[in-house]
Amino acid sequence: MIVWTNQPYSVYEQLMATGSFSCTPALSSNLNDGFDDFARAYAWMIKQMNRHTMEQSIFYCGDAQAKGYYPTFAKRLWAEHNVHLDITEEDKQEMLEGKVDMYTFSYYMSNVVTTHESEDKVGGNFAAGVKNPYLNYSEWGWATDPTGLQYYLEVMYDRYEIPLMVVENGLGAVDKIAEDGKVHDDYRIDYLRQHLQAIGNAIDNGVDVQAYTTWGCIDCVSAGTGQMSKRYGFIYVDRDDEGNGDLHRMPKDSFYWYQKVIAT
Repeated sequence: MIVWTNQPYSVYEQLMATGSFSCTPALSSNLNDGFDDFARAYAWMIKQMNRHTMEQSIFYCGDAQAKGYYPTFAKRLWAEHNVHLDITEEDKQEMLEGKVDMYTFSYYMSNVVTTHESEDKVGGNFAAGVKNPYLNYSEWGWATDPTGLQYYLEVMYDRYEIPLMVVENGLGAVDKIAEDGKVHDDYRIDYLRQHLQAIGNAIDNGVDVQAYTTWGCIDCVSAGTGQMSKRYGFIYVDRDDEGNGDLHRMPKDSFYWYQKVIAT
C-alpha cells in the first residue's frame, strides 16, 4: 500500500518493504494548440470515437485470441448489449493456454469515423464509413490508404508483441483488355507497391512482419459482391458477370511486376 507523500524516499521505503515496484510516466493527450475551444473539444470527441471503434471492431476479438483474455472494456460492451457471460476459471485458463502465436489479418482500406451524419458515405465489404477527401477510391468505394496499413501494423505489434502476417491485400478493379491484347493494370501495381512500401516502413520501425500474401493470384468471383468484373488477380480470366467467356487465362502486367518483386 502506498500512502500519499511528496517525499520520494518515503515512497521508495514503502516499495522496498512490500517488494513492489512501479513505473508512473507523466501522461498527456496532445491536441493542436491552434484549435479554438470548440475545435479542441470536437477533436477530443473524434479521438474517443476512434478509440471505441477500434476497441469494438478489432481489440475485443484480438485480445481474446492474442492475449488469451478479454480486455477491460469488454465489461462495458457486455453491459451495453445486456450480455451475461457464463465463463469459469477453467474456461479462462483454456483461453490463456490457447492464445495464438501469430496475428494474421486482411487489409484493403481504411475507414473514417465522424459525428457528422451528413458526410458522404462510402461502401466496403464488412464495414462502411465516411469518405476521406484526401484519399483515392476504387469503383466500389474502397479507399487506397497504405499509411493506414503501416499504422495498423505498428498498433497491433505494440499491443500484442507477436509476429504479424498480412494474409490478404489487393485492389478490386475493372480490368480491360487493351488493343494489343494485354491487360495494363498499372493502378494495381501502384496500389501493391505503396502497400509493400508501407510494410517496409513498419518493419523499419521495429514491427516483426513475417509474411505477406496478396488477394489474389487469379481472377475469381468476388465474395463480397458476387461479381466477376471486380477483379483482383495477377492473371486475367475470360468470364463476365453473366457467365460469358471461355475461361482462358492471361497474365496481366502486374503478374510480371510481382514476379520480379518476389524474386528479389
